[in-house]
Amino acid sequence: MTAVPRSEKPAGRFRRMLDRLSSSQEDLESEELREDAETAGCTKIGDCHDRQIVTVTGTLRTVTLRPRAGVPALEAELFDGSAALDVVWLGRRSIVGIEPGRKLLASGRISMSRGRRVLFNPKYELRPLGRE
Repeated sequence: MTAVPRSEKPAGRFRRMLDRLSSSQEDLESEELREDAETAGCTKIGDCHDRQIVTVTGTLRTVTLRPRAGVPALEAELFDGSAALDVVWLGRRSIVGIEPGRKLLASGRISMSRGRRVLFNPKYELRPLGRE
């Protein structure tokens, strides 16, 4: 019998239950977000590269009004369990439904700004609140 590392063994029901009980709430939420992104057929934010056109999904962590070059800009941090991405709507002070905790699907071209992934003026779809 060959020794198979634990990470390569299929997880049984007891092992999954034990892992869930020993994981933090943040770890569980991150895993759920990664599964949602995979189910939706979206690119993981952690796998996005500069100048790549992507469709990503996740939960908005923060939403702030931060002017850029004298122009109002609504900025939100989108997290999908693998990494975070800044979503910026230039010329907007607010958008109905864009609020922390809301699930969002966004499409556009990734750019890098100060070492962070940014998606400017994306096409977006708010996910229904009832599915959470």
